[in-house]
Parts: sequence; structure tokens; C-alpha cells
Amino acid sequence: MKIKRRNKANPDFSLAAMVDVILLLLIFFMVTSAASNISAVNVNLPKGTVDNPNIPDEVVVSIQPDGRFYVNDVPTPKESLESSIFQKMQGKKNPSFTIRADENTLHKDVVFVMEIAEKNHFNIAIATTKEPK
Repeated sequence: MKIKRRNKANPDFSLAAMVDVILLLLIFFMVTSAASNISAVNVNLPKGTVDNPNIPDEVVVSIQPDGRFYVNDVPTPKESLESSIFQKMQGKKNPSFTIRADENTLHKDVVFVMEIAEKNHFNIAIATTKEPK
């Protein structure tokens, strides 16, 4: 006599459960990778190792440690810095300029100039000095 079982295990694979696990793993790794970007290393900038940077920028924005700005060695007030840079960039195919900031310059002053570049879609380069061996 053949006996039938009524409760058979279903061998089908549930894809929804696997998607949930993958999404949870993705969220976990995104959170932990963001936390690992915090650096406690004390660095002395700006120093670099490039001997001959190939940057043909004609416009140079210099920043002194006391917060004074210069565009091509001409003192420029912070309020008119954006208009001065924009004027120098008009008519250029790939507008870009170099930021020359003293290593003791406040970070907020460098970020201010970088925000001008971002807002106007200008490319920037940050000048460094070669590190002695």
C-alpha cells in the first residue's frame, strides 16, 4: 500500500529572501566604508612628488595664510574673487586655474575657491612643492 505525505517540503528557492540579505549587506558595507574614511593622521601639506607637472594654466589664484587672495599676483578682495576669476576664464575652451595656497592657509579659504570652480564648472589644479628626499 502506497502512503502519500501531505506536507512535502517545497524545494523552490525564494529569491525575495536573498534580495533582502543582499540589500542589508550593501547597507552595512556602505555605512562602514563611510566611517573608515575618517583620518586621524597629521599631515603637512602641500608637498608632492611630481617633478614636472604638465599644467598649462594661465590663471593662478594664490591664498596667503591670513586669508588674502591674489589672482595672477593682483590682490583681490574675497567678495570680487569669483567675478575676477570668471573674467579671466571667458573665451577659454577648457577653463582651468591653479590654486596656490600656503601650507598654513585655512582650509575654508581653499574650499571657498574650490566652490567657485565647482559652481562655474572650471577645472582646478592644486600647486604643491616637491618633497625633499
